[in-house]
Order: sequence, then structure tokens, then C-alpha cells
Amino acid sequence: MKVHLKKVGLPVLAFIAVISVWESIVRLGWISAFILPEPSKVWSSLIEDWPELWVALKTTTFSVGISFFLSVSIGICSAILLFTSEMVLLALYPYTIFFQTVPIIAIAPLLVIWFGYGVPAVVASAFIVSVFPVIASTLTGLLSADPALRDLFKLYRASRTQSMVKLYLPSSIPYIMNGLRISGGLAVIGAIVGEFLGGVGIGSVIDVARAQQRIDKVFASVLLASALGLLLIKSIDGVSYWLLRHWHPSEAKES
Repeated sequence: MKVHLKKVGLPVLAFIAVISVWESIVRLGWISAFILPEPSKVWSSLIEDWPELWVALKTTTFSVGISFFLSVSIGICSAILLFTSEMVLLALYPYTIFFQTVPIIAIAPLLVIWFGYGVPAVVASAFIVSVFPVIASTLTGLLSADPALRDLFKLYRASRTQSMVKLYLPSSIPYIMNGLRISGGLAVIGAIVGEFLGGVGIGSVIDVARAQQRIDKVFASVLLASALGLLLIKSIDGVSYWLLRHWHPSEAKES
């Protein structure tokens, strides 16, 4: 109980302290409210602009959900393909690394040209930045299977499918979950970047509020986007705990 109280209480106390200092600094005039609005004004914006923010948040959540689902399914399947064929691995894996280094803000205008304004361009933007961590983490997990167990499966002449289902995929689950955590955060970032140009969602609200010099609304929108990313990552943490709590040290220690 004390451990749980510390885990909850200490972050809450730190949050209250930061908000209090932030509010005091702005009210005393040490920092201009135009640069850093008071938390109370951000809260007021959340309430007053909630109908618009809620519609935008639902659009962003939909785009993030679709892109994350595509990243997980296509990323894991791609990693399995790379793992099962050495020629495919040698031919294509360097390109996965290359595309991971391309700044999404640089190609976002192209996505709008290719997919048009709206959700399709946003989904494409979020997918591009979030799929490669899934591929890399899954492939690392598949390659990290216990050599002794691999020899055992060969000794008993297990088929490729049996080895994949009973050895390689289970042993790679911790790596996959780490990749999903990274991918989830990047999916939100990619969606917001796509929305700056795609004209929908929280990103569009941020862009319009910036042009209107509504800095409080910008902060409120950023807060909602951060909450969306946090919710997604915490959901992945829950799935990871459910899958690994009985056998993997990373989660078993929490039980």
C-alpha cells in the first residue's frame, strides 16, 4: 500500500508544485502570459472551447487508432518476413532504417498531395513514423530467441510454423511490447504533424489557435494530445502486463 501511495502521491504533489509555481510566475509578471499562459487560463480554455476540442480530439483519436493498428499488423508481419528470408532481410532492412530517419515534417506536404486533405493524409503520416519501431523491435526479438531452445526445436524437427508460433513469437513478445510503446507515442506525433497540413483534428486546432494568438488554446490542445498519447501507452502497458506477468521478469516483479 505504501509503495502504491508513493507512486500516486509523489507525482500528484510534484504536479501541484509545478502548477503553483507556474501560476505564480506568470501572475507576478516574470513571464509574459502571451508566451506562457497561466494554468488557470488553459483550464478555462479547456472548458470554454470543449465542444470544438472534443470534435477535434475524436478525429485525432480515430486517425491514431487506424495508423497504430496498421503499424502493428504490417510491422509484425514485415518483421516475420524479414526474419524468415535472409535474402529479403539483406535486401530490404537497410531501407527500413533509411525511411526511419526521414523527417515526417519534410514529407507531410507530399502526403497531402498524394492522399488529399483530411484523415487519409493524417493516417499516412502517423503510419510512416510509427511502423518502423515495430519492425525493428519485432525483428530484434525474433533474432534473440534462446539458442539452446532453437537447437532443441531443430533436434525434434519442428516445422517453421511450429518454431515461429511456439518459440520465436513468444520469446519476442517483450521486444514487441517495447516497440509498441515507442510506436504509440510516435503515432500521436505523426498524426499531429499530418493535421497541421491536413486541416483536421487537434493539429488543425493548434495551427488555427496559433494564428489567432490564442496561446491558452494551443496549450489546451497540446494537453489533450499528450493525454491521448499517455492513454495509448498506458493501454499498451496493461496488455504487456497481462501477457508477461507470469513469466517475464520485466512484469513478473510487479505482481
